[in-house]
Amino acid sequence: MNKIKAITIEDNIDFLRQVSKEVVLPDSELENDIKILDEYCMENSVMAMAAIQLGINKRIIYLKNTNLSVINKIQNNEEVDNVNERRILINPVIKNRIGVTEYWEACASCLNKMGLVRRPYKIELEYLDLDGNKHCETFVGFESTVLSHEYDHLNGVLHIDKSLEIYDMDSEERKVFRRDHPYKIIYENGSFEKLKDK
Repeated sequence: MNKIKAITIEDNIDFLRQVSKEVVLPDSELENDIKILDEYCMENSVMAMAAIQLGINKRIIYLKNTNLSVINKIQNNEEVDNVNERRILINPVIKNRIGVTEYWEACASCLNKMGLVRRPYKIELEYLDLDGNKHCETFVGFESTVLSHEYDHLNGVLHIDKSLEIYDMDSEERKVFRRDHPYKIIYENGSFEKLKDK
């Protein structure tokens, strides 16, 4: 079996720029789509993945690790237990964005381009699970950052499109840089849209 690779901005930026299609359940291909996401995310150092990044034009987000304390341990080359959350969000919709944070984001599709991005501190999200059940959930802090990044992918938006600054750094350089430039909460309350440019 060929190793699954993420589509990058060098491979096919036009594919990454498209708006992903809604999943219509039941979907006979969904089980195989999830297998592809599972395999890639288990074998690679990612926090989450949007299906479009692996060539699947569907509104699916795979969460692998959104725990900031685990991320910080990884940044410091400390031992961590299994960090695979394996949460699948189908047809997610952000209903509300609150507060503002900053984080130096990277992305499997954007190669070594790391950018400083402002994201909401809290998002209210509607999504379907694998059984088609609807959920309304609030994601706070670093989880909100990770989900907002992946949600942008579903709309053809990359983190480099909204970065305040961009550096070229490989994964080891990013680890060192992020130790001195950690995740930052600017506002916990208030409208993200009104506060993000302050």
